Amino acid sequence: MNKFRTFATIINRILRSFYMNLFTESPLSPEILKAVGEMGYTEPTEIQKQTIPFILSDTRDLIALAATGTGKTAAFSLPVLDLIDPKSKRIQLLVLCPTRELCLQIAKDIQAYIKYLEEVKIAAVYGGANIMEQIRNLKSKPQIIVGTPGRVIDLIKRKALDFSSVQWLVLDEADEMLSMGFKDDLETIIKETPDTKQTLLFSATMSKEVERISKNYLENPHKISVGSVNVVKKNIQHEYFVVGYRQKKEALKRLIDVNPRQYSIIFCRTRAETQDVADYLMQNGYRADALHGDLSQAQRDTVMKKFRLKNINILVATDVAARGLDVDALTHVIHFSLPDDPEVFVHRSGRTGRAGKDGISFSLIKPDETRKLRLIKSATRIEIKESKIPKGEEIIKAQLENIFDNLLSEENEEKVFFDVSHVPDLSSVTKEDLVSKIIRYQLKDLAQFYQSRNDLSAQILDPAGSSSPQRKERREERGRKGGRKRKKENMIRFFFNLGKRDQLKKLDMLEIINKATAKSKKRADIGEIEILDKFSFFEIDKDFKNEILSNISGIKFRGKNVRAEMANG
Repeated sequence: MNKFRTFATIINRILRSFYMNLFTESPLSPEILKAVGEMGYTEPTEIQKQTIPFILSDTRDLIALAATGTGKTAAFSLPVLDLIDPKSKRIQLLVLCPTRELCLQIAKDIQAYIKYLEEVKIAAVYGGANIMEQIRNLKSKPQIIVGTPGRVIDLIKRKALDFSSVQWLVLDEADEMLSMGFKDDLETIIKETPDTKQTLLFSATMSKEVERISKNYLENPHKISVGSVNVVKKNIQHEYFVVGYRQKKEALKRLIDVNPRQYSIIFCRTRAETQDVADYLMQNGYRADALHGDLSQAQRDTVMKKFRLKNINILVATDVAARGLDVDALTHVIHFSLPDDPEVFVHRSGRTGRAGKDGISFSLIKPDETRKLRLIKSATRIEIKESKIPKGEEIIKAQLENIFDNLLSEENEEKVFFDVSHVPDLSSVTKEDLVSKIIRYQLKDLAQFYQSRNDLSAQILDPAGSSSPQRKERREERGRKGGRKRKKENMIRFFFNLGKRDQLKKLDMLEIINKATAKSKKRADIGEIEILDKFSFFEIDKDFKNEILSNISGIKFRGKNVRAEMANG
C-alpha cells in the first residue's frame, strides 16, 4: 500500500486511536484537525470512532454498516486524506455513490476537509451536467474523484479517467447503488482499479446483492456495524392515519394545517405521484416543491437550495431523489405512500429527529394497507400508533395558537419594517375586538374551507353506518357510471398506449386524465375506462378533446411516455 506507512507511524496511530473520544485526540494531521475544528466537529460519531483508526492502521478491506446521517463521509475520507500522497498527481481515492445529490454533498464535505491541504485536489463527476466541462476539470490532475457509476463509465470510455493508481475505493450507499441497477457498472469500474487497493464498502443494509459483491470484490474484509438498521431512533414519534385513496390529499392538507410550523419531507412512491402531490400543495398556497428524477440537474439544485434556505418548508420527494439531501432541522417526515421495504421506512423516518431534536413521522395508509403496516411494525419493532385525521376545529385551534406565538415572540419585536406612528387612531376599538378582527382576517380562508367539512372521517365512512371505505367508493363509482350512461352522447372515446403489462390501473388512468385536464376551469366528466393487456381505452366529455390531445403526451407513467388518440368506432 502507501509507501509513507512506516511501522513506527502505524504503531503510534494505533496507540493514539485508543483514546479517540475527541477529534483533537485522534491521530489525524494538524491540517485536517484545523479544518474539521472550523467546521464545528468536536466529538466523533460512533462510526468515525471505529473507522478512522482502522483505515489509518490497517490495509484490509472494510465493510461498514451504518444508517444514513451517521457521519460516514468523514469516517472514510479523513483517514484517507491523512494518508494520501499530495506530491503524486495520479488518482488515489475513488468514491462511488448512487445519486448526483450525494456525489455533490460528499465532494463539498471533502473540499472543506482539504482546506489546508493545498496540494490535494478533488473533482466530482456525475450525470445531468456538461461532460466536456468535467473533462476540462480533470486536467487539473485531482487525487480524489467522487462520482456516480454511469458518468464514471462514460469518462472511462472517453479515456478521461485512469484508475491504475487508485489506492482506496469507496462504495458509499452500496445497497442503494445495487437497488438502482448499477451492479454491472460497479463491476466494470472495479475491474479498472488495481488488485492492491483497499476497498471500503459503506451500506445501510447488508442485502444479498451487497453480500455477493463483497464476496466477489473484497478480500478478507474487516466488519464494523454501528447500531441496528431495523431500529428507529427513540426520539421519533410515529403515527398512522387510515384514509381512503380519494381523501389522501385532503388528509395531507389537514396534517400540514394542524402543524403550521413544520419543516418536512413528504415521501411518495413514483415521480408522477410526487409531482401531483406537490402541484396540489402549491395550488393550495403552501410553500412546497417537488424533487424527483424527471427534473434537470439545474432544477434539482434550485429546489434543494430553496429547501435548505427554508424559502419552501415542504419538500415532496421520491426515495431516490432525496438521497444526499442532508438537513438536520426537519420536524416531520410524512409517508404519503408506504414503501414496500421496512428498512426504507426506517431510513425515511430517520431524516427527522436529528441533532438531538425530537421528530415526528406520519403515515397515510389506505384501508387495504393495514397488513403492510403490520409487517413494517413487526420488522422494525417500532411502535406506530393510530391517530384520527384532525377535524377542522382542531386545525383552527392550532392555527390560532401559532398566530399568538408569532405575535408574542421576542423575535418579531426586533423586526419592525414600518413606522408604527402611521397606524390610524384605534381608540374606538377595544383590544379584544381588534385582536378578534385580525384573527378572523388571518384565518378567513382556512375557516371557510373547514366550515362545511369539519370531519374528514365522516366523509370517508359509509353514511349508512358501514365502516368500509372500499364499499363506499364502489357505490359512488356505480353511481357515476349510471350518470355516464345517460350522458353517453356527450362522450368521446380515446385509445391509450399503455395497459396491464405496464402495471396500469384504473386509478392511475384517472390520475393521468385529471393531470391532463388540470388547467380547465371545470371538472372533466370521465366515462368508462377499459384496461387491456397492451393498451387501454377511456371516455371523456367531448369538451376536453383538445386538452387530452395537447397535454397527455407530456405526461410519463413509470418512466414511460404516454400517448392518447381518438379511437375508431
